[in-house]
Amino acid sequence: MQETRRIPTVCPYCGAGCGLYVIVENGRIVGVEPEPEHPVNEEELCIKGYYGYHHVHDENRLTSPLIKKDGKFVPVSWDEALNYVAARLTKIIREHGPDACYVTTSGRVTNEDNFAGMKFARAVLGTNNVDVCARV
Repeated sequence: MQETRRIPTVCPYCGAGCGLYVIVENGRIVGVEPEPEHPVNEEELCIKGYYGYHHVHDENRLTSPLIKKDGKFVPVSWDEALNYVAARLTKIIREHGPDACYVTTSGRVTNEDNFAGMKFARAVLGTNNVDVCARV
């Protein structure tokens, strides 16, 4: 017997915050419906909102961080990946200065996420080289 559930959530594709229901059957997303009473999207979704869920079950989807070792990408733990990135950024800043770094954020995230990216660039890395792809 197939179990179908409608799970209320917020669309992940931009920072607008459209409300939708994810339709789940036997643990797999099979569809999406707009939330009729949601004040942001009022029973409508964009094309990404309606059809952008297929990547969740894609066999090529990354499920862990990767680091290149001996010319090949190898899955690693989050601790190893974050330590690797921290060490590389520290080395770059020490050798070339903080303006050798650049942080870009996304128009698909909330303003608060973009703000956190800017604060990381300026307060942690020490650079003003910050951009967001939403302006193009």
